[in-house]
Amino acid sequence: MIATDTSSIIAYLAGHEGADIVQIERAMTSDQLRIPPPVVSELLTQGSPELDYLLASIPQLEIQAGYWERAGRSRALLRSKGLKANLADTLIAQACIDGGAALVSRDRGYRHFAQWCGLTLAG
Repeated sequence: MIATDTSSIIAYLAGHEGADIVQIERAMTSDQLRIPPPVVSELLTQGSPELDYLLASIPQLEIQAGYWERAGRSRALLRSKGLKANLADTLIAQACIDGGAALVSRDRGYRHFAQWCGLTLAG
């Protein structure tokens, strides 16, 4: 199972190419693609009619008990090491960690979550 972040799903919708797009397409055809809830919020700010169909067809990762606390601790850990950890990325990473989903993304900022917090990056 893989989850997509906002950058990759927007690139997919725009018809861009890349390894992340291939992963998204494969996961969609095998019903293995999930969307973290924070990505849903980010996507809905785009206001595109395509998004309503897409969001209805791809399951969301579920928020698990203790999610907010784990996200806060992960963000604090990264910041204590002097690493960038914005809130949206933290919430997306934690949803993937909790849900056991590898994250596909064009954003290199997730590498810190992979190194220190247990996030698996797809690809």
